[in-house]
Amino acid sequence: MLRALVELVRAPAGLTVPGDVLAGAAAAGDLRVGRAVGLSASSICIYWAGMALNDWADRELDAVERPERPIPSGRVPAQTAFNLAAGLTAGGLALSALSGGKSTLATSTALAATAWAYDVYAKNTLAGPAVMASARALDVLVGAGPKRRRALAPALAVGTHILAVTTLSRGEVHGGTPTPARASLATTAALALAVSTPQRGTEGRGTRPLTALGRVIAAALVSPPPHATPGRGAIVSSPRQSGVGWGVAAALAGWFARGVVPAQLAAAREPDAAHVRRAVGAGIHGLVPLQAAWVARAGAPWVGAGLALAFPVVKALAKKVSST
Repeated sequence: MLRALVELVRAPAGLTVPGDVLAGAAAAGDLRVGRAVGLSASSICIYWAGMALNDWADRELDAVERPERPIPSGRVPAQTAFNLAAGLTAGGLALSALSGGKSTLATSTALAATAWAYDVYAKNTLAGPAVMASARALDVLVGAGPKRRRALAPALAVGTHILAVTTLSRGEVHGGTPTPARASLATTAALALAVSTPQRGTEGRGTRPLTALGRVIAAALVSPPPHATPGRGAIVSSPRQSGVGWGVAAALAGWFARGVVPAQLAAAREPDAAHVRRAVGAGIHGLVPLQAAWVARAGAPWVGAGLALAFPVVKALAKKVSST
């Protein structure tokens, strides 16, 4: 039963969740360890709840299209999956309240409601990808606590990436057309460029001028918000530290692109179900270096580099338990 439950909640994919929280926390200037750990655990619980609820909601369809999944194969009763989803949601919200207070609990509640709405109502509608993207963007804002405005850029970046991945995932069973994979490729290029674009004041002599596309993306995603007066746990970067952060962010952006582009190219050339599933899996795993790049960019390059170490771990575990 334990193995079946691990498959049900896609347990290893939960390692892609703490990066959302850390990206938001770094942008808000609050990387206190206890808070970050508590909110990461909260969001992992909500993520796992969404996976269990997903399979509960899809149990009849999966009996035809994916009979090997835990519920249609008879390894996990449908009621057990639903109860697990409800319990994990409640646990996640409790952890959010304990770790982040009322403001963070409000965002986590919106996150949980969005996840449940996606699984039960929106998934198979035109709005499905946008609802899923909203959930991951909200997860970034969970990390920011009351300073949500300062985390809008990484939230938008993560949400945009998940929008492309979720749109592509609609061809996982029967295949699709090249268009979603090509859109994913364009999204990957834009996001990698955006997070590796130097902030004002960090450019040096060797920095190449931004292209017109770079300026557009920078305006939309990476213009730094007005900074509040630093408080406990705030990140205050010197120009030299900011330069290091940009360099680490650029390296991680390259790792992100390298991790997802080959599978996306293959799906664009041959969009059958197998290639699409590989591209979706690569997109899910690729969240980690993308999140890490935003953490580094916010002034915590070594935290970002540490987070990125989860990337090969997630990829290795996905060979044992599917992320999709």
